[in-house]
Parts: sequence; structure tokens; C-alpha cells
Amino acid sequence: MPNAPSEIREPFAPAPPSLWSVMKSPLSARRTELLAAAAATVTVLLWASAFVSIRSAGEAYSPGALALGRLLAGALVLGVICLIRREGLPARAAWPGIVVSGLLWFGLYMVVLNWGEQKVDAGTAALVVNVGPLVMALLAGWLLKEGLPPRLLAGMAVSFAGAAVVGVSMSGEGSASVLGVLLCLLAAVAYAGGVVAQKPALRHGSALQVTTYGCVIGAVACLPFAGQLVSDAGDAPLSATLNMLYLGVFPTALAFTTWAFALARTTAGRMGATTYAVPALVVLMSWVALDEVPGWITLVGGLVCLAGVAVSRSRPRAAATATAAAVTPVAAAPDASPEPQPEQA
Repeated sequence: MPNAPSEIREPFAPAPPSLWSVMKSPLSARRTELLAAAAATVTVLLWASAFVSIRSAGEAYSPGALALGRLLAGALVLGVICLIRREGLPARAAWPGIVVSGLLWFGLYMVVLNWGEQKVDAGTAALVVNVGPLVMALLAGWLLKEGLPPRLLAGMAVSFAGAAVVGVSMSGEGSASVLGVLLCLLAAVAYAGGVVAQKPALRHGSALQVTTYGCVIGAVACLPFAGQLVSDAGDAPLSATLNMLYLGVFPTALAFTTWAFALARTTAGRMGATTYAVPALVVLMSWVALDEVPGWITLVGGLVCLAGVAVSRSRPRAAATATAAAVTPVAAAPDASPEPQPEQA
């Protein structure tokens, strides 16, 4: 039987993208963005409450003892969660960032912030510490070679002018208050350094792993305060001890994990910007819980600090227009020319 004539085939042409394939990437990106925003919101609320709890517990616990108690409670909770989820050790490449963030953020930051809050009120501490995002951008420009744009330098000048106003406003209350402002500035530097170190670690370990082992390293670094913790716990009222445990479970174990989750899904600069809301929340919480509000000059200085951070994180209008133009073709893909286009990163 003679062979049937072969079917004439048209030259191969790629099938047009389905509606689902066009929509899937934007929807997935939107979902990730919403999850990161939700995690950042939880972090901001819990960290704002931490300033108030530190101020309250600090009446009975010394700075180092409070930091150690908080970290031990946090490490215990995180360790149990790791066991339940069967999280192993993070990859070797994650450890340098975990160690540095553990020493700077979980260790040094907590001790000096506790000390600073014994000298100034919770609202003032939050206002000063929130120059951290500016320092974060400065460190990223220096260590990660991201450059030092003029807006960053201008924002730095504005923020430190605001910090000077805060320091002057507190000088009338004695040298102890000025020391408190300086300690809060040191806490901001430690916080920024910890975030810059943590970001690369999240490429090689989960948010839970990076948070848990960072907390453990911070606790080990604070072990020299163990004797003081035992002594303070014997004399402290129950309310102060409960505040310390609250700090360990919620603003540490939960909030640092939600922070790491969000940080892994966005940039360090954008995450730093989310903390702008913390000082306002702290002032409100400390007014309700502790009946303390910073003076007007202190508030003005703190707002100047935050304005400097905003300037440092802003983008020139031309850059924003270029970004919008780059996004437009992606959004218009269904109506674009049928010729294949390279995917946008």
C-alpha cells in the first residue's frame, strides 16, 4: 500500500501566552508583596511595644540582665519551634551573617538600648533609634559598594542635626539624659549593622534559622550578665519579670522572625523605611501605659531625624519616572505586539 502523502506542516510558531501565564507572575509577586507587608506590620507593632516594656522592666532589671533574660526566653521559644518544624542547621555560607547580626543586633543593640531607656523616655529612645535606616543605607553604600548618593549624604546631615536637637533638649535634665541619647544612637548603629549582615544570610538560611541562631549567639554574648540576672530576678516584682518574658516571646521570637521573613522578600532599605511608624506608636503607647510623653523640642528633633531618613530614602523624580516607564510594558503585555519580548527581571 503506497504511503499516504505526508501532512504538510506549517513552520513552527510558539503558541501565544495564555491568560493565566500572563497573570500568574504579577499575582504571585503581589501575593509575596502582601505577605511581606503583613509581616512587616506585625514587626512594627511588636517592636513599638518593646520600647514601652523595656522602659517598664528596666526599673527592676539592669541593662545586661534584661537583655540576657529576653534573649534566653526568645531562644527557648524559637528552639522549640525549630524542633517542631524539624529545621536543621543553616548552610555554612549563612553563618558569617548570622554571627555578626547575633552579636550586633541581638547582643549589643539590646544591651545599649536597655541602658539608654534608663536615661530617656521610651518615645525619645524610639525617635533617636530610628535614624537606623539611614545608617543602614550608609553601611550598604560602603560595605556592599552601592554608592553614596547626594540624597543619602543630605539625609545624614538632616538626621544628625535632629539628633543634636534631641540632645540639646535633654541636656536640661542632666548629663544622664545626654548619655541616654548617645546610647540610643549607638543602638541605631548596631541595629543597622545587624540588618546589613543579616540580609546575605537569608540567601542561605530560612528566616526561622537565621533568627533562632542569631538569638542564641546574642544570648551567649550576654552570658557574663547571668549572675546579675539571677540577682535581679530575686528582687524584681512579677510585673517586671512578665515584661521581660513578653520581650523574649513576642518582640524577639515572633517579631524578629516576621522581620527576617519580610526582609528575605524585599530590600533592606525598604524594610528600614517601614520602621518610620515605630516612634509615633511608641509615643502613643508610652502615653497610655507609662503616662510619659517627650517634650515639644524633643519631638521636633525626633521628627527632624525621621525627615532626614525620608530624604535619604527618596529618589529623584527622573528615577521614579524611569521606573514607572520600565513597569508599563509588563503591565501592558496582553495588548502588546505578538513578537516575543525578554522577561523583565
